[in-house]
Amino acid sequence: MKHSNISIFVPHAGCPHQCSFCNQKTISGAQKPPSAQDVHTICRQAMSEVKDRQNCEIAFFGGSFTAIERGYMLELLEAAKCYIGENGFKGIRISTRPDFIDREILDILRAYGVTAIELGAQSMKDKVLSANERGHTTAEDVYKASGLIREYGFELGLQMMVGLYQSTMNDELDTMNSIIKIHPDTVRIYPVVVLKGTKLGELYESGEYKLMPFDTVVELCGRMLAEFDNKGIEVIKCGLHASDGVEGDMVAGYYHPAFRELCESLIYRQAVEKAVGEKCGTVKLAVNPSCISKALGHKKSNVEYFKKRGIDIKVVGDEEIPKYQCEIRG
Repeated sequence: MKHSNISIFVPHAGCPHQCSFCNQKTISGAQKPPSAQDVHTICRQAMSEVKDRQNCEIAFFGGSFTAIERGYMLELLEAAKCYIGENGFKGIRISTRPDFIDREILDILRAYGVTAIELGAQSMKDKVLSANERGHTTAEDVYKASGLIREYGFELGLQMMVGLYQSTMNDELDTMNSIIKIHPDTVRIYPVVVLKGTKLGELYESGEYKLMPFDTVVELCGRMLAEFDNKGIEVIKCGLHASDGVEGDMVAGYYHPAFRELCESLIYRQAVEKAVGEKCGTVKLAVNPSCISKALGHKKSNVEYFKKRGIDIKVVGDEEIPKYQCEIRG
């Protein structure tokens, strides 16, 4: 069964300062921090609506959860803990900063039923962390925190941002390879969206911060999706969630409501080009059944692309073919 989350946003709570890219009010769509009573209300409603509770986690997102005021953090955990276990949800998922993870915190999280911890790594290049005022200026913090999380038996997730200020193409690939080395259970890929009211917004409007072309970032993120999948690392998010807040406050960047679909369409376009070579006419392609729409392309863009080359692609499903691969049939 597909995993799901009951998302509870704790906007900007716990962050020691604001990173260059951050406007949590816009990203979370929330302004008022949730109370323990809010957690009870949200979880009670979810208990009556979610059928497969053991594949669902209560997820605290939006801020640096382990850096918020300790009493408040415990209140939220205490409330959420009432809804996990037998006949309840699988556990609790949190997101936090790598420099706010230690053994004391992990002991607390384990006692309250936390099952997964996602770290906002963003970049594994020290110069990029510093330039974007991340607060912790060394990727070593990510390695240390990841090691501790693994030691305690939590599911580990890493979040990365593509296209940050002063990050080059090589820096992005180095970050990808560093994350592969850590081998988390999950990854979230967030292409940069420049928002109003952020340092990145100021740098962009002054001309100091220049973005890579949109198509370049789509290709880069497509490569990352394929590489992570090949290494057995699940990418649970690629692109920001579509919301009016992001669209309204966006100054520049790589936002698209179907960003992941664009990336996966490109992966298949490149795979099909390699498979068909110089062929023309009708070509039957087999892909994993779950990927037929991806192979056809976003809004059937790949069908149109190959039609202009004199190739009429027909896509069929085959369970034996791995994700992001294809084979010519007939």
